[in-house]
Amino acid sequence: MGSIYSIVHAIVFWLNGVVWGWPQALPAIVVLLVGTGIITTFRLGWVQIRLFTHGLKVVRGDFDHPEDEGDLSHFQALTTALSATVGIGNIAGVATAIHYGGPGAIFWMWVTAVFGMALKFTECTLSLRFRRLLPGGSVAGGPMYSIERGLGKKWKPLAIAFATFAVISSFGAGNSVQSFTVADQFRQDLGIPTWITGLIMASLVAAVILGGIRRIGRVTSKLVPFMAALYVGAGLIVLALNWRAVPGTLALIVSSAFEPAAGVGGFAGAGFIFMLTWGVKRGLFSNESGQGSAPIAHAAAKTDEPVREGSVAMIGPFVDTLLICTMTALVILTTGVWRDKQEQRVILNRQAAVTMIRSGARVERDSIVRSEDLATGIYTVVAGRPIGFELVRNHSIVDAVQLDIVADPVLMKGAHPFTGQIVIPAAFPGDVARAILRSSDGEPVRGALVLSGRAAQNGSPLTAWAFQRGLGRYAGGFGHLIVTIAVFLFGLSTAISWSYYGDRSIFYLLGPRAILPYRIVFCIMNFLGAIYSLELVWSFGDVALGLMTIPNLLSILLLTGLVKFELRDYIRRGQTKAGA
Repeated sequence: MGSIYSIVHAIVFWLNGVVWGWPQALPAIVVLLVGTGIITTFRLGWVQIRLFTHGLKVVRGDFDHPEDEGDLSHFQALTTALSATVGIGNIAGVATAIHYGGPGAIFWMWVTAVFGMALKFTECTLSLRFRRLLPGGSVAGGPMYSIERGLGKKWKPLAIAFATFAVISSFGAGNSVQSFTVADQFRQDLGIPTWITGLIMASLVAAVILGGIRRIGRVTSKLVPFMAALYVGAGLIVLALNWRAVPGTLALIVSSAFEPAAGVGGFAGAGFIFMLTWGVKRGLFSNESGQGSAPIAHAAAKTDEPVREGSVAMIGPFVDTLLICTMTALVILTTGVWRDKQEQRVILNRQAAVTMIRSGARVERDSIVRSEDLATGIYTVVAGRPIGFELVRNHSIVDAVQLDIVADPVLMKGAHPFTGQIVIPAAFPGDVARAILRSSDGEPVRGALVLSGRAAQNGSPLTAWAFQRGLGRYAGGFGHLIVTIAVFLFGLSTAISWSYYGDRSIFYLLGPRAILPYRIVFCIMNFLGAIYSLELVWSFGDVALGLMTIPNLLSILLLTGLVKFELRDYIRRGQTKAGA
């Protein structure tokens, strides 16, 4: 099992480097994503500004026609898409962007969102324009249909590529990343083993997705407003309590966007391209603009006006990134947790993602540990204190380290300070999860090794810490629970919506008989995501997102002229007026 994990780990990280790191000077996918957004914005005359108010009126129901074909109302289509975008990316994604790229990464998330609104408008308009009506009155749509029916049969291989990557991404970014973050947060905050959370999450997801898109629409239309109100309300309270720090923090985000600020904790002073890539990467993960997922949901809307649904869709990036992600970023930055380290206690297994390095080594720029500094061989621990080595977690050295042996790692009982040797095999340098434990006289030691100390936080625990510090005594010391609850609701709703995206993609590829097996595999992947490590799960999600984005952006570039024609015709026919 260990060798399989190592192989999967190596493949995923290699693919992540290819998709998001080539060429190193400026990754091609970053250029393609931002460049396509800029081109689309100017070709459509800044449609994200021109039709923004109209889109809000459509969501309100002013243009609903119940007799129109489709499965969902405009509001349900938006909430289904938002339930997949307003989620873990807003909590954990923002935290990882700041952790790796610093405050300036948030500026590039904004850029991705602004131009992403035009991308979302274009891809969702195309999805409505080329959707397929199925027997029984349901619909199927998305970039795979836009490519095949809009560009012609000769482009079908590109459509197949998109649908294939969409299925893979539904297992990764839309599923395993969600369950991992929920399980990680529950473990950190409530001490619940990750496999228990994974089992509960997979069961809840299965209970909903087996009911199809109409049940998904009913659930998300109720769940999204509630979870957003809970999370945003708490965030606004934190910012109100720290209002004096908000202007300076906004200025820090802008100034750091072009000249990265030095930092401590997990952020080690990123280079400009590194920071830019993390901002765009997390912006894409958060609002999914140009990725091609949201058009699958919006294709099910009850309307025969493609541009109308496009105007609804472009509200998603505004709500998701420019409002909710910005609020999360301000909470993290104004409370100062991004620069600090927090007391934590974790079992040293693969999920903990703890690396062992020789004393005197350091975490280099861009949060990378040099390979020559990774520990191998035999190291001594006396009364829980390491001799000649240090531990790195979340890309920062852990301070005040205490190493204990626990007889019961599930209940964390029977702990006592470890005295003995840690043997790191030469084949796995720095991998403390593979360490062999010996007593001082060389005898094998049974039990699990537990690390206590002060380390930088990352992901949802970093956001939870920010809310805990920001709300302080006003929440009775339970401010972190707001994030824990939000992570659960966001992760659940995102997985539910992404199951539909994969559902429609597998239907396109293999037909209706493949849907049930796909849903079963989806639930299994939801469980597996909960028990693997942060870096592996997030890297898998990033690779899948990038791969499905490329064919979708190519189709947008080729079909923007058609959308421009549809937009002009829509306005000419007076469809932006009430009662149309």
